[in-house]
Amino acid sequence: MKKIVILLSLGFMMQVPASEGNVINEKFPQEIATIFEMKDALPDSFILNIALSENGLPVAETEHGAVAYNGKSWHKIQPGTIPPVMNRLMIAPPVDQDQIIAVTTHGDQQAIGARDGLFLLEKETRQWRRLTPANETYSWALRDVDVVQFDSKGRLWFGCRQGIGYLENERWHLFTGAEGLPYNQFTCSTAGANGEVWFGTTKGAIRADNNCFSYRFSRRWLPNDYVTAIAVQPYGTAWIATRGGISRIERKMMTLEEKAAYFITQTEQRHNRMGFIADCRLKTRYDVNSWSPKISDNDGMYTAKYGAAQAFRYAATGEQQAKVLARRSLNACKRLVDITHETGFPARVIIPIDWGEPVNEQYGREYNLRRRASDPFWKLILPRFVKSKDGKYLWKCDTSSDELAGHYFFYGIYYDLVAETEQEKEPVRQVVRDITDHLIRNGFLLRDHDGTPTRWGNFSPEFLNSERGWEQRGLNSMMMLSFLNVAQHVTGDSKYAEAAEMLREKHQYHINAMQSKMYFPPDFVVPWDNNLCLMSLHGLIKYEFDPELLLMYRLSLEHAWLHISRQKNALWNIIYGALVQHFADIFDSGVFDSGNVFPEAGPYARFTAKQLKNTDPRMNDVLETLRGMPLDLIGYEMDNSHRLDIVLDPTPGQLPKVGWHVNGGALPIQERGHVRQDRDGFALYANEDGGYAEHEGTFFLLPYYMGRVHNLIK
Repeated sequence: MKKIVILLSLGFMMQVPASEGNVINEKFPQEIATIFEMKDALPDSFILNIALSENGLPVAETEHGAVAYNGKSWHKIQPGTIPPVMNRLMIAPPVDQDQIIAVTTHGDQQAIGARDGLFLLEKETRQWRRLTPANETYSWALRDVDVVQFDSKGRLWFGCRQGIGYLENERWHLFTGAEGLPYNQFTCSTAGANGEVWFGTTKGAIRADNNCFSYRFSRRWLPNDYVTAIAVQPYGTAWIATRGGISRIERKMMTLEEKAAYFITQTEQRHNRMGFIADCRLKTRYDVNSWSPKISDNDGMYTAKYGAAQAFRYAATGEQQAKVLARRSLNACKRLVDITHETGFPARVIIPIDWGEPVNEQYGREYNLRRRASDPFWKLILPRFVKSKDGKYLWKCDTSSDELAGHYFFYGIYYDLVAETEQEKEPVRQVVRDITDHLIRNGFLLRDHDGTPTRWGNFSPEFLNSERGWEQRGLNSMMMLSFLNVAQHVTGDSKYAEAAEMLREKHQYHINAMQSKMYFPPDFVVPWDNNLCLMSLHGLIKYEFDPELLLMYRLSLEHAWLHISRQKNALWNIIYGALVQHFADIFDSGVFDSGNVFPEAGPYARFTAKQLKNTDPRMNDVLETLRGMPLDLIGYEMDNSHRLDIVLDPTPGQLPKVGWHVNGGALPIQERGHVRQDRDGFALYANEDGGYAEHEGTFFLLPYYMGRVHNLIK
């Protein structure tokens, strides 16, 4: 076999161990937001103030009245019953009264935020001292100090346009966007437990915990971004008053295992349609109780990923329910293949003939012509939803590589982890054989019911090695080799290995696969290709036994990983970590010590393989994302482009759409608009259906249980 490869030195890599200790059952604070828009209790939702009453529950007021919360609902109360803010000045202030913006008191200490600066009442002299915060980085002469706050540890905090700071033992800690402060137009502040301080701003709320900042804005967390007041209960629940209502942000202690159980229930209750898993539609914006079934372009991929999650769950826990759900997903994916015009062609979607939407009218000739006008490569095909042979169903055509990537990813995992008997293995073999034979029979492409290739399902040498196919050349070459590896593994039929060898020898698919996705220019880089890339590399590397090919594919994985490693995508990190483990096991077998792996390269092949043996899957990012992922998977609109703590991507064509946190990684998952695992973690703006859809819990379940099986999450 002829192989051409450039081996790169990757000596900067380091091994980072999997999660330590009992992470699975370790409690962490899960934030849960409840929005109260006060439509029934008050004539308006512009909340002026909020405080805690003697019984520890919140009371709030507007210009038109006051309300109190009884633990279940809000009810009107007499005006003037909100506890007063006890911040009377102890002695005459150092500035005119109309210059004072904020006052805070802690025992016999007091501080003033004023137009002209920050002042502290000295304990000993009982004189006011002007504070001029300074440290190794900053020296500030403060103006317009909008908020001041003593925390529960007696530290003095302030907030102004220059930033945030706190004084501890006569030492200043100062923060701007460069140190992680998200925003600096402050409206209010209050102290929480254990030294935490909440800051309200004109665009959201910030929880400061020593040197860390958590930013809560948008409808995911607040009814309105303009925060007017905050009250925090002793156990940490924050009640945030805004110009559009009140938000309660609770911090419920839970484990990853409890969170997994929650998402299994959520998915089964609202995201299972005839065994197919997808997001659901919300008839009432933001209200999951108004859900109704929805179809997507990628029902097959989403169902396959849920099936893979349940297969890993079964392998990790032995729970029979997981095996049942994995088998249901297999049957659903197989049904997509069995229903179509030609053996082995997988449909995107199946719906009953009496589905409530007139899909073929929606996707009719005018729709196709409109799409073609803006996209010259749009495929004109009618009907897009084809009637099944029995006349009971419609199935959607023009199937894409997304669907195939999901199918093959799932089939290999199901075959290895769930199918324990010959009777259980045979349906997997059959569906894999059918799809792969269809691809080979049609020249390595998906041939639609009109006799032409689907738009995104062309893996043929004629297309990929043409000028038109250059954009998909690397990814689709790699994917086709992966599909053939999975087929060889599942069926044991050598014809699939022979087909892969032909594509390598005659058409250089293995060389193409070394660039397994597009990295540049920006217009050709799409986040879902990362998803297809990692899922397909899983089958390509796991079922490859030629050490020279394995080294090439491992390099391809590393190139892809370096492009996405800081996006904090739990699934991509876990797939990468699992494949690194697999490669390390092969390295430890001694195969790279034989001198037969790229012998023309001398010791360099072994050196490179050794560098690739133990690399960093960034498990801290995985745990941050799994713990931080909201229980609320509604799609919200969120725009982070205003933040001070981001670095904008200066690549031509990216401003101001793409950026990352000043720490070098993507923003935390709970501060982004998307929760799907096929999105760009660096995208600053996202709008997942504008609050009219809820997404399925697979985005937590698949990386969590895959991480457990591979001992990356212990």
